Amino acid sequence: MRITTSAIAAAMLVATASAAVASPYGTWTRPSTGTKVEFYACGDKLCGKIVSSKKADTVGKVIVSGASKTGDNQWKGSLLNTEDGQTYSGVITLEGPKALSLKGCVLGGVVCTGETWVR
Repeated sequence: MRITTSAIAAAMLVATASAAVASPYGTWTRPSTGTKVEFYACGDKLCGKIVSSKKADTVGKVIVSGASKTGDNQWKGSLLNTEDGQTYSGVITLEGPKALSLKGCVLGGVVCTGETWVR
């Protein structure tokens, strides 16, 4: 069996696309406010800090600190809501290469509200 260069290139492209789907790292935008957050690895956890916002005093604030991977494309940890200053138990789910869902929960995770962010 002969493997061509184009077949190898196609396989690498598929592997690269799959890796992109599985990565929450990078800059995401909250559609309701335009706030941009950079998600990055902090040890073996997921963290996120505001890199751009209409509210200058929030730039640099870490809003996700130490979220642990709990499943395929899902992390759980604390989420800071800069609007009310409260920290909530949260779930971050990578829904695709351009969609990241963040949900903050109260009452032991019974009541959750969130939003899907975009790249």
